[in-house]
Amino acid sequence: MTRTLIIIPARMASTRLPNKPLADIEGMPMIARIWRQAHAAAMGRVVVAADAEEICAAVRAAGGEALMTRPDHASGSDRIFEALNRVDPDAEADVVVNVQGDLPTIDPALIRACAALLDTKGVHIATLAAEITDPEERTNPNVVKVVGTPLAEPNRLRALYFTRATAPHGDGPLYHHIGLYAYRRTALERFVALPPSSLEKRERLEQLRALEDGMRIDVAVVDTVPLGVDTPADLERARQLVGKAPGA
Repeated sequence: MTRTLIIIPARMASTRLPNKPLADIEGMPMIARIWRQAHAAAMGRVVVAADAEEICAAVRAAGGEALMTRPDHASGSDRIFEALNRVDPDAEADVVVNVQGDLPTIDPALIRACAALLDTKGVHIATLAAEITDPEERTNPNVVKVVGTPLAEPNRLRALYFTRATAPHGDGPLYHHIGLYAYRRTALERFVALPPSSLEKRERLEQLRALEDGMRIDVAVVDTVPLGVDTPADLERARQLVGKAPGA
């Protein structure tokens, strides 16, 4: 039986939105809302890996689990790896899901859909994407595109590349990558042990490190891109969405 652990990396530093994890959304800190959405996926234990005690306190006040991690991690994947080994030292979890700490309206079904891709033998890492419908996103370098080959299963790709460029060329859909990942534990261990790769540094996309090392990344194509909160405008939009949701 596969055992899954969800870890949410969270850090205070944000140039565009200071103290982002603690931003209030309808009476609850954003990080607590993300913990609640991840918990609702009903996949097992959910832990917030933080770089500040204030984040931990906010999660615990909402009934969640959090722990302090080193403040100097270069990436979220490094932070979740530290947390994984501390909260699961006996390696009971086979799958680790990295839910980004800025997705307060993430649908629990998307978390489950991502992890389900690892039911296929040979897949090391799983992630999500949605077809681009806004023409401006096709050329926006802040919108990361996944280039993948369709598999026999509907709405599923095998990733060949990730890029900030408009790709692939020619007629057909483009896919907006969604930064939520599920790793086999062994794949995460392998990934964090690797040095940053040449394409990773060029594109500023760490998932390319896995592809360059020969790991297989599969992608579930979903209907919509969940709102990521990076700016005050994003935060206001999140407040509006949560305020309209049943039971907010």
